[in-house]
This record gives sequence, C-alpha cells and structure tokens, in this order.
Amino acid sequence: MQRKTIPAITLAVLGLAAAGAQAETQRPTASAEVIDTDGAVIGTAELTQGPHGVLLRLDLEDLSGGGRYHAFHIHRHGDCSDPGDGFQASGGHINPQGRAHGLLNPDGPDGGDFANLYADADGTVDAEFFTPHASLDGSTGARILDDDGAALVIHAQADDHVSQPIGGAGARIACGVIEGR
Repeated sequence: MQRKTIPAITLAVLGLAAAGAQAETQRPTASAEVIDTDGAVIGTAELTQGPHGVLLRLDLEDLSGGGRYHAFHIHRHGDCSDPGDGFQASGGHINPQGRAHGLLNPDGPDGGDFANLYADADGTVDAEFFTPHASLDGSTGARILDDDGAALVIHAQADDHVSQPIGGAGARIACGVIEGR
C-alpha cells in the first residue's frame, strides 16, 4: 500500500511545482521607453504584475536634475507625444477610485502614487518600486493597461506625499508610454 501512496504524493507535489512555475512565467508584463523634454531616450521602465500589485524597475541615465529626489507617478493616458509642452497629454494620475493624492494623505493614495526616486549626480537611476494600488490588468487597484494606456511621468522635484494635486512635485521632466508585452 505504501508503494502506491508515495508515488501519488510525489506526483501531486511535482504537479503543484510545475503549475507554480507555469504561473510564474505567465505574469503580465509591460515596459516603457522613457524620454526627456528634448525627446531623447534616457532609459527604460519594466513592470511585472504580482498577485497583489505591480513591481516596477527603472533604469535611467542623464535624468535632468540629478543629485536629488524626484516624484514619479503613473498617469492616465499613454501619451508622451508633447515633450516640449511637459508631457501634458499624459493627463493626471490613474485614479478610478477618486482618492486624494499622496502616500501620507489620510484620503489617499491614488492609483498612480509612488515613493520618490533618487537620481545620482550624473542623472543615473537604478531603482525598484512596488505598488499595491495598481495592476496591469485591473485585478488589483487601478488598471494601468486600459483602452488608452498609461504613462510613467517623472517630475523635477520630490513629492511631499500630501499636497494636492501632485505633492509639489513641479514640472514633468520625463515620460514613458507603458505598453504590454
């Protein structure tokens, strides 16, 4: 009897491990090519959906205003077509719940809010962030990959995480259209 039970248990465990590995490779992903206000490509953003939000990895060079913190947010329109106009076509933050801006705001945060990123003096950014307030497919929080897409927008100043509507973050200095892969 034991000979029949042990292989069945082994097969069940192997089957669960294989299912877990398959689920791992089928996570939704997206990316963005990030441009500055001159339209020059300064790096990339990679997004991977997890079960409770999105992991975002930034790899940038020559970000304007290095040597300080910068706000960055997910904006509701996947449009970075107007770099000379400060990427205004990207609209405001993704925010289907209508929440207030700011990670420290008692009425927030909205779906596009993130902690500040730090750019080295030469404008290099290598960072990884996680948000439970959004997902690529809408399964958690705000949906990033909706009909008109979304954009990652970097601001000139740090976000104070309370002030409306953007935490005193200042001008938009970089933008990337987020596209599913």
